Amino acid sequence: MQTEQLIKKVQAILDDMKARDLVVLDVTGKSSVTDFMLIASGTSRRHVVSMASEVMEKVKAEGVQPIGSEGQESGDWILVDLGDLVVHLMMPDARSFYDLERLWRHSPEDAEAIS
Repeated sequence: MQTEQLIKKVQAILDDMKARDLVVLDVTGKSSVTDFMLIASGTSRRHVVSMASEVMEKVKAEGVQPIGSEGQESGDWILVDLGDLVVHLMMPDARSFYDLERLWRHSPEDAEAIS
């Protein structure tokens, strides 16, 4: 499955699961780990855990094997690694605290200008 198709598939899964505030970040050239990050919020820890499980189950059915996942125990922030796409499912407080959107939107030139 192409990366763009995978992103659309995961977005559709999360839309069906009533995820909030979906954002896709292109981190190509900014991260050596992945090319895209999808960030979404859940309404409860159970919701976040359910969304992560649904994403992993449905992409497996499409032939995409998740590389791994972390955070199911707490449910505050679950990361699902799909290779070229890393999915961050977070409770609103964790999302606000870590502010991944701001962190990853800065280019290396911006970082140099800030320091």
